[in-house]
Amino acid sequence: MATETSKREATLTRQQFDLPVVVERHAGSPLSVQLGRQLREAMNDGRVRAGERLPSSRALASALGVSRTVVTAAYEQLYAEGWLEGRHGSGTYVADIAPAAAEMRERDDGSGGRPAEAGVIDLRPGVPWSGALDTPAWRRAWRLASNASPVARPDLRGLPGLRAALVEHLRRSRGVACPPERVLVTRGATSGLDLLAATVLRPGDRVGVEEPGYPNARSVLAARGATVVPCPVDEDGLMVDALPEGLRLVYTTPSHQYPLGGRLPVPRRQALIAWARRNDALIAEDDYDSEFRYDVAPLPALYGLGPDHTVYLGTTAKALAPGVGVGWLVARPELVEAIVGTREWLGDRTSTVPQEAVRILIERGDLDRHVRRMRAEYARRRVAVAETLGHLPLYGDTAGLHVVVGLPAGTVDGVVERAAAQGVLLSALDDRYAGVPGVHGLVLGYGGATVPQLRSGCSLVRRLVRR
Repeated sequence: MATETSKREATLTRQQFDLPVVVERHAGSPLSVQLGRQLREAMNDGRVRAGERLPSSRALASALGVSRTVVTAAYEQLYAEGWLEGRHGSGTYVADIAPAAAEMRERDDGSGGRPAEAGVIDLRPGVPWSGALDTPAWRRAWRLASNASPVARPDLRGLPGLRAALVEHLRRSRGVACPPERVLVTRGATSGLDLLAATVLRPGDRVGVEEPGYPNARSVLAARGATVVPCPVDEDGLMVDALPEGLRLVYTTPSHQYPLGGRLPVPRRQALIAWARRNDALIAEDDYDSEFRYDVAPLPALYGLGPDHTVYLGTTAKALAPGVGVGWLVARPELVEAIVGTREWLGDRTSTVPQEAVRILIERGDLDRHVRRMRAEYARRRVAVAETLGHLPLYGDTAGLHVVVGLPAGTVDGVVERAAAQGVLLSALDDRYAGVPGVHGLVLGYGGATVPQLRSGCSLVRRLVRR
Protein backbone atom coordinates (compact mmCIF):
# COMPACT_ATOMS: atom_id res chain seq x y z
CA MET A 1 0.00 0.00 0.00
CA ALA A 2 2.83 2.40 0.84
CA THR A 3 4.46 1.73 -2.53
CA GLU A 4 1.18 2.43 -4.36
CA THR A 5 0.82 5.70 -2.47
CA SER A 6 4.33 6.74 -3.42
CA LYS A 7 3.66 6.02 -7.07
CA ARG A 8 0.43 8.02 -7.08
CA GLU A 9 2.23 10.96 -5.55
CA ALA A 10 5.00 10.68 -8.14
CA THR A 11 2.46 10.69 -10.95
CA LEU A 12 1.00 13.88 -9.54
CA THR A 13 4.48 15.33 -9.46
CA ARG A 14 5.08 14.54 -13.10
CA GLN A 15 1.77 16.08 -14.09
CA GLN A 16 2.56 19.27 -12.20
CA PHE A 17 6.30 19.61 -12.71
CA ASP A 18 7.22 17.03 -15.40
CA LEU A 19 9.77 15.38 -13.07
CA PRO A 20 10.23 11.63 -13.67
CA VAL A 21 10.79 10.59 -10.05
CA VAL A 22 9.30 7.89 -7.83
CA VAL A 23 10.20 7.59 -4.13
CA GLU A 24 9.39 4.40 -2.25
CA ARG A 25 9.54 4.32 1.55
CA HIS A 26 10.41 0.62 1.75
CA ALA A 27 13.04 0.54 -0.99
CA GLY A 28 15.95 0.10 1.44
CA SER A 29 17.71 3.43 0.73
CA PRO A 30 17.04 6.91 2.15
CA LEU A 31 14.39 8.92 0.36
CA SER A 32 16.83 11.80 -0.31
CA VAL A 33 19.27 9.35 -1.94
CA GLN A 34 16.49 7.93 -4.12
CA LEU A 35 15.37 11.39 -5.17
CA GLY A 36 18.90 12.60 -5.90
CA ARG A 37 19.74 9.49 -7.91
CA GLN A 38 16.62 9.69 -10.05
CA LEU A 39 17.04 13.41 -10.72
CA ARG A 40 20.70 12.85 -11.62
CA GLU A 41 19.77 10.09 -14.07
CA ALA A 42 17.01 12.21 -15.59
CA MET A 43 19.40 15.14 -16.15
CA ASN A 44 22.13 12.89 -17.52
CA ASP A 45 19.95 11.15 -20.11
CA GLY A 46 18.05 14.26 -21.18
CA ARG A 47 14.59 13.69 -19.69
CA VAL A 48 15.19 16.86 -17.65
CA ARG A 49 17.12 19.35 -19.73
CA ALA A 50 19.65 22.08 -19.03
CA GLY A 51 18.02 25.39 -18.11
CA GLU A 52 14.75 23.87 -16.83
CA ARG A 53 13.49 25.22 -13.52
CA LEU A 54 12.87 22.70 -10.75
CA PRO A 55 10.03 23.06 -8.25
CA SER A 56 10.80 24.58 -4.89
CA SER A 57 11.76 22.16 -2.12
CA ARG A 58 8.47 22.92 -0.37
CA ALA A 59 6.34 22.26 -3.46
CA LEU A 60 8.14 19.06 -4.42
CA ALA A 61 8.04 17.77 -0.85
CA SER A 62 4.29 18.41 -0.70
CA ALA A 63 3.68 16.67 -4.01
CA LEU A 64 5.76 13.63 -3.05
CA GLY A 65 4.35 13.43 0.44
CA VAL A 66 7.77 13.61 2.09
CA SER A 67 9.38 16.05 4.45
CA ARG A 68 11.00 19.17 3.04
CA THR A 69 14.28 17.97 4.58
CA VAL A 70 14.33 15.06 2.10
CA VAL A 71 14.11 17.33 -0.92
CA THR A 72 16.53 19.88 0.52
CA ALA A 73 19.14 17.17 1.15
CA ALA A 74 18.79 15.86 -2.42
CA TYR A 75 19.05 19.37 -3.91
CA GLU A 76 22.08 20.24 -1.77
CA GLN A 77 23.92 17.12 -2.96
CA LEU A 78 23.13 17.93 -6.60
CA TYR A 79 24.28 21.52 -6.06
CA ALA A 80 27.57 20.25 -4.65
CA GLU A 81 28.06 17.94 -7.64
CA GLY A 82 27.36 20.79 -10.08
CA TRP A 83 24.11 19.45 -11.52
CA LEU A 84 22.01 22.36 -10.25
CA GLU A 85 22.53 26.09 -10.06
CA GLY A 86 20.67 28.81 -8.23
CA ARG A 87 19.58 32.12 -9.70
CA HIS A 88 19.09 34.88 -7.16
CA GLY A 89 15.41 35.47 -6.50
CA SER A 90 14.41 33.06 -9.26
CA GLY A 91 14.78 29.49 -8.04
CA THR A 92 16.68 26.29 -8.79
CA TYR A 93 17.66 25.37 -12.35
CA VAL A 94 19.37 22.48 -14.11
CA ALA A 95 22.94 23.48 -14.96
CA ASP A 96 24.25 23.28 -18.51
CA ILE A 97 26.14 20.09 -17.83
CA ALA A 98 25.08 16.95 -19.69
CA PRO A 99 24.19 16.02 -23.28
CA ALA A 100 20.65 14.94 -23.93
CA ALA A 101 20.33 11.24 -24.79
CA ALA A 102 17.76 11.97 -27.46
CA GLU A 103 20.20 14.24 -29.27
CA MET A 104 22.86 11.55 -29.00
CA ARG A 105 20.59 8.95 -30.58
CA GLU A 106 19.70 11.24 -33.47
CA ARG A 107 23.25 11.43 -34.85
CA ASP A 108 23.66 10.73 -38.55
CA ASP A 109 25.34 7.40 -39.29
CA GLY A 110 28.19 9.22 -41.03
CA SER A 111 28.96 11.54 -38.14
CA GLY A 112 31.99 9.55 -37.02
CA GLY A 113 30.78 9.38 -33.45
CA ARG A 114 30.51 13.17 -33.01
CA PRO A 115 27.27 14.08 -31.22
CA ALA A 116 24.89 16.85 -32.20
CA GLU A 117 26.14 20.29 -31.19
CA ALA A 118 23.33 20.91 -28.71
CA GLY A 119 24.38 19.64 -25.30
CA VAL A 120 28.02 19.08 -26.23
CA ILE A 121 30.71 19.88 -23.66
CA ASP A 122 33.68 21.24 -25.60
CA LEU A 123 36.96 20.85 -23.72
CA ARG A 124 39.21 21.54 -26.68
CA PRO A 125 41.78 24.30 -26.06
CA GLY A 126 42.02 27.85 -27.37
CA VAL A 127 38.63 29.25 -26.34
CA PRO A 128 38.19 31.93 -23.63
CA TRP A 129 35.03 32.55 -21.63
CA SER A 130 33.39 35.20 -23.79
CA GLY A 131 30.23 35.29 -21.66
CA ALA A 132 32.09 37.48 -19.18
CA LEU A 133 32.25 40.30 -21.74
CA ASP A 134 28.61 41.27 -21.33
CA THR A 135 29.47 44.18 -19.05
CA PRO A 136 28.62 47.90 -19.10
CA ALA A 137 32.26 48.70 -19.93
CA TRP A 138 32.24 46.35 -22.91
CA ARG A 139 28.95 47.66 -24.27
CA ARG A 140 30.05 51.28 -23.74
CA ALA A 141 33.31 50.73 -25.63
CA TRP A 142 31.53 49.25 -28.65
CA ARG A 143 28.84 51.93 -28.61
CA LEU A 144 31.41 54.73 -28.57
CA ALA A 145 33.54 52.98 -31.19
CA SER A 146 30.61 52.59 -33.56
CA ASN A 147 30.02 56.36 -33.43
CA ALA A 148 33.48 57.12 -34.82
CA SER A 149 33.58 58.58 -38.32
CA PRO A 150 34.87 56.20 -41.02
CA VAL A 151 38.32 56.93 -42.49
CA ALA A 152 38.72 57.02 -46.26
CA ARG A 153 42.30 55.69 -46.23
CA PRO A 154 42.98 54.00 -42.88
CA ASP A 155 46.59 53.74 -41.72
CA LEU A 156 47.79 50.19 -42.43
CA ARG A 157 49.84 50.37 -39.25
CA GLY A 158 46.61 50.69 -37.26
CA LEU A 159 44.77 53.57 -35.66
CA PRO A 160 47.29 56.00 -34.11
CA GLY A 161 45.26 56.18 -30.89
CA LEU A 162 45.29 52.41 -30.45
CA ARG A 163 49.01 52.15 -31.21
CA ALA A 164 49.72 54.78 -28.55
CA ALA A 165 47.49 52.96 -26.07
CA LEU A 166 49.23 49.67 -26.85
CA VAL A 167 52.63 51.23 -26.17
CA GLU A 168 51.53 52.02 -22.61
CA HIS A 169 49.67 48.74 -22.16
CA LEU A 170 52.62 46.59 -23.26
CA ARG A 171 55.09 48.60 -21.19
CA ARG A 172 52.95 48.22 -18.09
CA SER A 173 51.85 44.61 -18.49
CA ARG A 174 54.72 42.91 -20.35
CA GLY A 175 57.80 45.10 -19.92
CA VAL A 176 57.88 45.90 -23.65
CA ALA A 177 59.40 49.36 -24.17
CA CYS A 178 58.86 50.62 -27.69
CA PRO A 179 57.77 53.77 -29.56
CA PRO A 180 54.57 53.73 -31.65
CA GLU A 181 56.55 53.36 -34.91
CA ARG A 182 57.50 49.84 -33.81
CA VAL A 183 53.84 48.82 -33.35
CA LEU A 184 51.63 47.39 -36.09
CA VAL A 185 47.99 46.51 -35.35
CA THR A 186 47.03 43.10 -36.78
CA ARG A 187 43.99 40.86 -36.80
CA GLY A 188 45.61 38.53 -34.24
CA ALA A 189 48.86 36.73 -33.46
CA THR A 190 48.49 34.22 -36.30
CA SER A 191 47.69 37.06 -38.69
CA GLY A 192 50.86 38.83 -37.54
CA LEU A 193 52.94 35.68 -38.07
CA ASP A 194 51.55 35.32 -41.58
CA LEU A 195 52.40 38.93 -42.45
CA LEU A 196 55.92 38.43 -41.07
CA ALA A 197 56.41 35.22 -43.04
CA ALA A 198 55.13 36.79 -46.25
CA THR A 199 57.60 39.65 -45.78
CA VAL A 200 60.87 37.98 -44.75
CA LEU A 201 60.77 34.38 -45.96
CA ARG A 202 61.75 32.99 -49.33
CA PRO A 203 60.59 29.60 -50.62
CA GLY A 204 62.64 26.90 -48.97
CA ASP A 205 63.85 28.98 -46.01
CA ARG A 206 64.24 26.83 -42.91
CA VAL A 207 62.04 27.91 -40.02
CA GLY A 208 62.07 26.37 -36.55
CA VAL A 209 58.86 25.59 -34.65
CA GLU A 210 58.65 24.10 -31.18
CA GLU A 211 58.02 20.35 -31.01
CA PRO A 212 55.36 19.81 -29.78
CA GLY A 213 54.02 23.17 -30.82
CA TYR A 214 51.21 25.22 -32.25
CA PRO A 215 49.85 23.49 -35.40
CA ASN A 216 48.49 26.73 -36.88
CA ALA A 217 51.95 28.27 -36.78
CA ARG A 218 53.38 25.32 -38.72
CA SER A 219 50.58 25.62 -41.28
CA VAL A 220 51.02 29.38 -41.75
CA LEU A 221 54.77 29.10 -42.26
CA ALA A 222 54.49 26.13 -44.60
CA ALA A 223 51.86 27.96 -46.65
CA ARG A 224 54.41 30.76 -47.21
CA GLY A 225 56.87 28.26 -48.68
CA ALA A 226 59.04 27.70 -45.61
CA THR A 227 60.61 24.38 -44.70
CA VAL A 228 59.35 23.82 -41.16
CA VAL A 229 61.93 22.24 -38.84
CA PRO A 230 60.78 20.76 -35.49
CA CYS A 231 62.76 22.11 -32.51
CA PRO A 232 62.64 20.08 -29.27
CA VAL A 233 61.32 21.41 -25.97
CA ASP A 234 61.57 20.16 -22.39
CA GLU A 235 59.81 21.09 -19.17
CA ASP A 236 61.29 24.62 -19.37
CA GLY A 237 60.45 25.30 -23.02
CA LEU A 238 62.59 25.62 -26.14
CA MET A 239 65.96 23.81 -25.95
CA VAL A 240 68.20 26.52 -27.39
CA ASP A 241 71.30 24.32 -27.43
CA ALA A 242 69.48 21.89 -29.73
CA LEU A 243 68.45 24.45 -32.38
CA PRO A 244 69.32 23.15 -35.87
CA GLU A 245 71.67 25.02 -38.16
CA GLY A 246 70.55 27.31 -40.95
CA LEU A 247 67.28 28.61 -39.49
CA ARG A 248 66.03 31.91 -40.89
CA LEU A 249 63.43 32.30 -38.15
CA VAL A 250 62.30 30.43 -35.03
CA TYR A 251 58.76 30.58 -33.68
CA THR A 252 58.50 30.22 -29.90
CA THR A 253 56.06 30.65 -27.00
CA PRO A 254 58.47 31.49 -24.14
CA SER A 255 56.01 32.76 -21.53
CA HIS A 256 53.88 29.59 -21.59
CA GLN A 257 55.12 26.97 -24.03
CA TYR A 258 52.29 25.66 -26.13
CA PRO A 259 51.16 23.07 -25.27
CA LEU A 260 53.34 21.64 -22.47
CA GLY A 261 53.44 24.85 -20.43
CA GLY A 262 57.15 25.48 -19.77
CA ARG A 263 58.35 28.99 -18.93
CA LEU A 264 61.63 29.76 -20.68
CA PRO A 265 64.17 30.72 -17.95
CA VAL A 266 66.33 33.81 -18.24
CA PRO A 267 69.59 32.00 -19.16
CA ARG A 268 67.89 30.32 -22.10
CA ARG A 269 66.30 33.59 -23.16
CA GLN A 270 69.73 35.20 -23.20
CA ALA A 271 71.14 32.23 -25.12
CA LEU A 272 68.32 32.46 -27.67
CA ILE A 273 68.97 36.16 -28.29
CA ALA A 274 72.71 35.44 -28.67
CA TRP A 275 71.89 32.65 -31.14
CA ALA A 276 69.71 35.00 -33.21
CA ARG A 277 72.49 37.61 -33.35
CA ARG A 278 75.14 35.07 -34.36
CA ASN A 279 72.97 33.64 -37.11
CA ASP A 280 71.33 36.92 -38.22
CA ALA A 281 67.99 35.21 -37.61
CA LEU A 282 64.63 36.40 -36.31
CA ILE A 283 62.67 35.20 -33.30
CA ALA A 284 58.87 35.27 -33.56
CA GLU A 285 57.69 35.52 -29.93
CA ASP A 286 54.04 34.53 -29.55
CA ASP A 287 52.84 35.86 -26.18
CA TYR A 288 49.40 34.35 -26.65
CA ASP A 289 48.08 33.97 -23.07
CA SER A 290 50.65 35.69 -20.88
CA GLU A 291 47.90 37.51 -18.93
CA PHE A 292 46.89 34.35 -17.10
CA ARG A 293 49.49 32.99 -14.71
CA TYR A 294 48.54 31.46 -11.35
CA ASP A 295 51.81 30.64 -9.56
CA VAL A 296 54.20 33.60 -9.96
CA ALA A 297 54.29 36.88 -11.86
CA PRO A 298 55.12 36.31 -15.55
CA LEU A 299 58.60 37.13 -16.78
CA PRO A 300 58.81 40.21 -19.00
CA ALA A 301 58.54 39.50 -22.70
CA LEU A 302 61.57 38.06 -24.48
CA TYR A 303 61.43 41.07 -26.81
CA GLY A 304 63.01 43.30 -24.16
CA LEU A 305 66.29 41.33 -24.31
CA GLY A 306 66.74 41.67 -28.06
CA PRO A 307 64.32 44.06 -29.76
CA ASP A 308 66.20 44.14 -33.06
CA HIS A 309 66.07 40.37 -33.53
CA THR A 310 62.66 39.67 -31.95
CA VAL A 311 59.20 40.16 -33.42
CA TYR A 312 56.67 40.29 -30.62
CA LEU A 313 53.18 38.93 -31.45
CA GLY A 314 50.14 39.50 -29.25
CA THR A 315 46.37 39.30 -29.44
CA THR A 316 43.13 40.13 -27.63
CA ALA A 317 41.79 36.66 -28.51
CA LYS A 318 42.45 35.14 -25.09
CA ALA A 319 41.93 38.23 -22.93
CA LEU A 320 38.68 39.23 -24.68
CA ALA A 321 37.42 36.95 -27.46
CA PRO A 322 38.67 35.61 -30.81
CA GLY A 323 35.87 37.45 -32.58
CA VAL A 324 37.25 40.85 -31.62
CA GLY A 325 39.93 40.39 -34.30
CA VAL A 326 42.59 42.74 -32.93
CA GLY A 327 46.23 41.89 -32.27
CA TRP A 328 49.64 43.53 -32.54
CA LEU A 329 53.12 43.04 -33.86
CA VAL A 330 56.16 44.86 -32.43
CA ALA A 331 59.41 44.93 -34.44
CA ARG A 332 62.21 47.21 -35.51
CA PRO A 333 60.92 50.16 -37.58
CA GLU A 334 62.32 49.12 -40.99
CA LEU A 335 60.73 45.67 -40.61
CA VAL A 336 57.40 47.25 -39.67
CA GLU A 337 57.57 49.37 -42.84
CA ALA A 338 58.33 46.30 -44.93
CA ILE A 339 55.35 44.48 -43.41
CA VAL A 340 53.13 47.48 -44.16
CA GLY A 341 54.17 47.12 -47.81
CA THR A 342 53.25 43.44 -47.72
CA ARG A 343 49.94 44.29 -46.17
CA GLU A 344 49.23 46.74 -48.97
CA TRP A 345 49.51 44.18 -51.75
CA LEU A 346 47.77 41.46 -49.71
CA GLY A 347 44.81 43.76 -49.05
CA ASP A 348 45.01 42.92 -45.36
CA ARG A 349 43.13 45.23 -42.98
CA THR A 350 42.14 45.37 -39.32
CA SER A 351 38.58 46.61 -38.89
CA THR A 352 38.33 50.14 -37.51
CA VAL A 353 35.50 49.70 -35.00
CA PRO A 354 37.16 46.85 -33.04
CA GLN A 355 40.41 48.86 -32.97
CA GLU A 356 38.61 51.84 -31.52
CA ALA A 357 36.77 49.66 -28.97
CA VAL A 358 40.04 48.11 -27.77
CA ARG A 359 41.58 51.57 -27.48
CA ILE A 360 38.73 52.70 -25.25
CA LEU A 361 38.98 49.59 -23.09
CA ILE A 362 42.72 50.14 -22.60
CA GLU A 363 42.58 53.88 -21.95
CA ARG A 364 39.76 53.63 -19.41
CA GLY A 365 41.47 50.79 -17.54
CA ASP A 366 38.62 48.41 -18.37
CA LEU A 367 40.87 45.88 -20.09
CA ASP A 368 43.11 45.58 -17.03
CA ARG A 369 40.10 45.17 -14.75
CA HIS A 370 38.62 42.53 -17.04
CA VAL A 371 41.90 40.58 -17.11
CA ARG A 372 42.09 40.63 -13.30
CA ARG A 373 38.54 39.26 -13.05
CA MET A 374 39.20 36.57 -15.62
CA ARG A 375 42.48 35.56 -13.97
CA ALA A 376 40.50 34.78 -10.81
CA GLU A 377 37.79 33.01 -12.81
CA TYR A 378 40.21 30.83 -14.77
CA ALA A 379 42.11 30.01 -11.58
CA ARG A 380 38.84 28.71 -10.15
CA ARG A 381 38.24 26.57 -13.23
CA ARG A 382 41.80 25.28 -13.15
CA VAL A 383 41.28 24.10 -9.56
CA ALA A 384 38.02 22.38 -10.56
CA VAL A 385 39.81 20.53 -13.39
CA ALA A 386 42.71 19.43 -11.20
CA GLU A 387 40.41 18.26 -8.39
CA THR A 388 38.13 16.33 -10.71
CA LEU A 389 40.91 14.61 -12.66
CA GLY A 390 42.34 13.38 -9.37
CA HIS A 391 45.73 11.70 -9.66
CA LEU A 392 46.10 11.90 -13.44
CA PRO A 393 49.41 13.63 -14.31
CA LEU A 394 49.04 17.27 -15.40
CA TYR A 395 51.47 19.49 -17.33
CA GLY A 396 51.34 23.25 -17.79
CA ASP A 397 48.66 23.85 -15.17
CA THR A 398 50.28 26.97 -13.71
CA ALA A 399 49.22 29.33 -16.50
CA GLY A 400 46.99 29.80 -19.50
CA LEU A 401 43.61 28.32 -20.36
CA HIS A 402 44.52 24.66 -20.79
CA VAL A 403 46.30 21.75 -19.15
CA VAL A 404 47.91 18.66 -20.66
CA VAL A 405 46.65 15.42 -19.15
CA GLY A 406 49.29 12.72 -19.46
CA LEU A 407 48.00 9.31 -20.60
CA PRO A 408 49.70 6.01 -21.47
CA ALA A 409 50.69 5.55 -25.12
CA GLY A 410 47.99 3.81 -27.13
CA THR A 411 45.08 4.96 -24.97
CA VAL A 412 44.50 8.51 -26.20
CA ASP A 413 42.50 7.83 -29.37
CA GLY A 414 40.15 5.49 -27.53
CA VAL A 415 39.50 8.04 -24.79
CA VAL A 416 38.85 10.80 -27.35
CA GLU A 417 36.46 8.64 -29.37
CA ARG A 418 34.50 7.30 -26.40
CA ALA A 419 34.23 10.76 -24.87
CA ALA A 420 32.90 12.19 -28.15
CA ALA A 421 30.28 9.44 -28.24
CA GLN A 422 29.09 10.69 -24.85
CA GLY A 423 29.07 14.36 -25.81
CA VAL A 424 32.47 15.55 -24.57
CA LEU A 425 34.92 16.87 -27.17
CA LEU A 426 38.62 16.40 -26.42
CA SER A 427 41.86 17.11 -28.28
CA ALA A 428 44.88 14.79 -28.47
CA LEU A 429 48.39 16.01 -27.65
CA ASP A 430 49.69 13.89 -30.54
CA ASP A 431 48.21 16.43 -32.97
CA ARG A 432 50.72 19.03 -31.73
CA TYR A 433 53.67 16.99 -32.95
CA ALA A 434 55.05 17.18 -36.46
CA GLY A 435 57.02 13.97 -35.87
CA VAL A 436 56.81 11.02 -33.47
CA PRO A 437 55.13 12.10 -30.19
CA GLY A 438 57.32 12.08 -27.12
CA VAL A 439 54.54 12.69 -24.59
CA HIS A 440 51.01 11.31 -24.93
CA GLY A 441 47.80 12.72 -23.54
CA LEU A 442 45.05 15.28 -23.95
CA VAL A 443 45.19 19.06 -24.34
CA LEU A 444 42.21 20.02 -22.21
CA GLY A 445 40.86 23.57 -22.41
CA TYR A 446 38.97 25.08 -19.49
CA GLY A 447 38.29 28.57 -20.84
CA GLY A 448 35.08 28.02 -22.80
CA ALA A 449 33.10 25.68 -20.52
CA THR A 450 31.23 26.32 -17.30
CA VAL A 451 32.51 24.87 -14.02
CA PRO A 452 29.73 22.23 -13.93
CA GLN A 453 30.58 21.27 -17.52
CA LEU A 454 34.25 21.04 -16.61
CA ARG A 455 33.51 18.77 -13.68
CA SER A 456 31.22 16.59 -15.76
CA GLY A 457 33.65 16.33 -18.68
CA CYS A 458 36.68 15.69 -16.48
CA SER A 459 34.79 13.07 -14.50
CA LEU A 460 34.11 11.27 -17.76
CA VAL A 461 37.78 11.48 -18.73
CA ARG A 462 38.79 10.01 -15.39
CA ARG A 463 36.32 7.13 -15.76
CA LEU A 464 37.40 6.37 -19.32
CA VAL A 465 41.07 6.33 -18.33
CA ARG A 466 40.36 3.96 -15.44
CA ARG A 467 38.70 1.55 -17.83
